[in-house]
Amino acid sequence: MTAIRPVHLSDAAEIAALRRDNRDHLAPWEPLRDDEHFTDASVLERIASDIAAAEIDAGRSLVILDGGRIVGQIALNSIIRGAFQSCSIAYWVAKSETGRGVATAAVRLAKRVAFEDLGLHRVQGEVLPHNLGSRKVLERTGFVRYGLAPEYLRIAGRWQDHVLYQAISADWA
Repeated sequence: MTAIRPVHLSDAAEIAALRRDNRDHLAPWEPLRDDEHFTDASVLERIASDIAAAEIDAGRSLVILDGGRIVGQIALNSIIRGAFQSCSIAYWVAKSETGRGVATAAVRLAKRVAFEDLGLHRVQGEVLPHNLGSRKVLERTGFVRYGLAPEYLRIAGRWQDHVLYQAISADWA
């Protein structure tokens, strides 16, 4: 059964090992990463930063669990309050978990956190056009495509377009 929970400092070694094991699998979908990115110390530093962001309501970093073990991460990034009440969602799962519905279940759970726990109005997802698996996850979980952002993010060493999706809280209820 898939579950999510806030990331803890004690997760660093397990996440670092999972990231190292899945480095090649994730590389086409992420910015270029140097070897330091995959060390326990670097992951611990990022987790501490994520926890600090949660404390000031700027984001939420969560681990994805399946059968009690960490199999990926999901984040609600760039939380903006005021009139916007929005955030961006990002996630990854281990190669061994792809195609099993784990990411879909995790995104559904993260939407609940965004809309019910955080009271946000909108969650945006940005996906490479050729990342069909991730696009299907967003579509299955009620996200609607609303645009294309040219050269949106520098992924795998080059500026790449991203398909923009959104989910609105009114559609959640």
